[in-house]
Amino acid sequence: MKITPWLLLTIFAAPALASANPSEISAAQILAHTKILASDEFEGRAPASAGEEKTINYLISELKKVGLQPGNPDGTYIQQVPMIGITSKAAANFTVGGTTITPAIVNDYIALSRHPRPTIEVKDSPLVFVGYGVVAPEFGWDDFKDVDVRGKTVLILINDPPVLEPTTGQLDQKIFGGKAMTYYGRWTYKYEIASARGAAACLIIHETGPAGYPFAVVGGSWGRENFDLDSANQNAQRVAVEGWLTLEATKKLLATAGQDFATLKAAAARRDFRPVAIAAHANFTINNTTRQVASKNVLALLPGTDPQRRHDYLIYSAHWDAFGTNFNLVGDQILNGAADNATAVGMLLELARVAATPSADQRWPRSCLFFFPTAEEKGLLGSRYYAEHPLYPLSQTLANINLEPLDSNNAYGPTRDIEVVGSNPSTIDDIGLAVAAEQGRVIRADTDAEKGYYYRSDHFEFAKVGVPAYFTRSGLDFIGQPEGYGLKLRVAYLTNDYHKVTDAVRPDWTMVGAAQNTAFLFEVGRRIATATVWPVWKSGTEFKSRRDALLKK
Repeated sequence: MKITPWLLLTIFAAPALASANPSEISAAQILAHTKILASDEFEGRAPASAGEEKTINYLISELKKVGLQPGNPDGTYIQQVPMIGITSKAAANFTVGGTTITPAIVNDYIALSRHPRPTIEVKDSPLVFVGYGVVAPEFGWDDFKDVDVRGKTVLILINDPPVLEPTTGQLDQKIFGGKAMTYYGRWTYKYEIASARGAAACLIIHETGPAGYPFAVVGGSWGRENFDLDSANQNAQRVAVEGWLTLEATKKLLATAGQDFATLKAAAARRDFRPVAIAAHANFTINNTTRQVASKNVLALLPGTDPQRRHDYLIYSAHWDAFGTNFNLVGDQILNGAADNATAVGMLLELARVAATPSADQRWPRSCLFFFPTAEEKGLLGSRYYAEHPLYPLSQTLANINLEPLDSNNAYGPTRDIEVVGSNPSTIDDIGLAVAAEQGRVIRADTDAEKGYYYRSDHFEFAKVGVPAYFTRSGLDFIGQPEGYGLKLRVAYLTNDYHKVTDAVRPDWTMVGAAQNTAFLFEVGRRIATATVWPVWKSGTEFKSRRDALLKK
C-alpha cells in the first residue's frame, strides 16, 4: 500500500485506522479538485453557463490525464442533455366568501408551472384538502377515495402518513417505512399524483421537520429559473400549477374558511380519511419565460479486462452542478457549492485516478463508468436523462454508487462510522458491511431517514428503473473529537450553508474524511466489479419488481 504524505498524518493521528486506506487515495488531491471547482472562477457551476463550460473542460482534462477512455460510445466524454429553462412569475389569491386572501410570493408561497407556455391561468378553482395525497394499494391506502379533483386545487401534506403501531404507539415500520420517508412522501410524488388525478393546481403545505429543510430552501430553488428535460409532450399531463404554501399561510387560509389545520392533519393519518372540500377557491396566473438549454453529462470508461464480463457495467456518479450566481443577492453572489457537490466530484476524480492507475492491485474484470451528471439541483435531470437514454444497456448495469456528502463532514477528519442513506436494501449493503468491518469501521443506519434523502440525489433515477443503487454519507463519530462533534458539524452546515453562498471551501478543511470514505467506496465497487454474482434488491424492497422487469427485457 502506498501512503501519501497527507494520509500519513492521519494514520499517525489514528493508528487504529491505518488499514482503512487500502489504496492510494489522496486527501490532498481531493482538496485540490474541490478548491478549483468551488472557486469563484467557476461561477457556481450552473448548467448552461460559462461555469458549466469551465467545469466540463476541467473534468474531461482530468479524466484524460489518468488515461480513462471516453464514456460515450460515440468517442466523446459527453452526453448532450437537452433541457428547457422556465422562469415563472406567479400571482395568486384565495377567495373565501366575500374575503380575498392574497399571499405574498416567497414569504407565504412559491408557485411555478412546468408547462412551456407564456401564460398559465387557473381561475376560481375549488380548494380540496387531500391529506397526504397517497394512493398505495400495497398498504391499503387511498387518500382520494372516490372524490373527483379534476379542475380543483389540491392542498396536500408533505411526507408519509404517520401510521402508529397500535400496541406500542410507535411508527409502524411495516407501513410507509416507519420513520423513514418513502417515495410517497416526496414532493415529486405529490405533483405526480395530483397530475394523474387531473387537478388544476397542487399546493404542498410546507413544514420544516417533515420536509427536511426550511421554506427558504424552497424559495431559493423555485424562485429562480427552473429546468426540465426538453422532449415532446414532456409535461402535457403535468398539473398546471405546482407550489408550496407555508404552514402559517395555510393555517390562516383554513381558519378563514372555518377549518382547523391540526384537526385536518390528524384525520389524514387514518386510512378512512376522505378529502375535505374547503370553502375557498384558488386563482393563479403564471407568466413563463422559456429558453432552450443545452447542458452536458460527463462520462469516462474503464473497460473491464474479462472478455466475458466487460459488457457488464458498474456506474459511479457525482453531480457536477451547483446553483451558479444569484445577481439578486447583495454582496457575495456566487453559490460555490463546495460541500455540495465539489467535494464529491473531487472524490470521484480521485477514485477514478486510483482505479485507472497501473499500480492498482489489478484491473477490474467488469467495466466501470465514471458519471458526472448535470442538473441534479434542478431535479436530477442529468441522471434521469441517462436513465431514459442509457449509453450502455440498463439490463447490463450492475449497480450505481452515488457520491454526495449531504453535509460538510467529509471535509474534516476520519470517523469510526459511515452512514448508509435510505432503507431500500440490496445486497450492496452486505458488501458495505463487510468492507467497513475490514477497514475498522461500522455502518450507521440512516439518521435522517424521515427526510427522504434517498430520493433526492442521482442514484434514485437508477433505482427507479431497477438498477441497485447505493448511497452513503459521512459518519458522525469523529476520531479524536468529543461526542457530538460530528452532529454539530452536520447541523451547522444544513442550517447555515446548505444551498447558500456560504457553502465555500474553509481553511480547516483537510479532506481526510473524504479520502477515508473514497477508499471505502472504491473497495465496495471493486468487489461488485469482481464478484461472481450481481447485486440484487432484497425481497420487500420497492424497486425489486422493476429490476425483475428490466432483466426480462
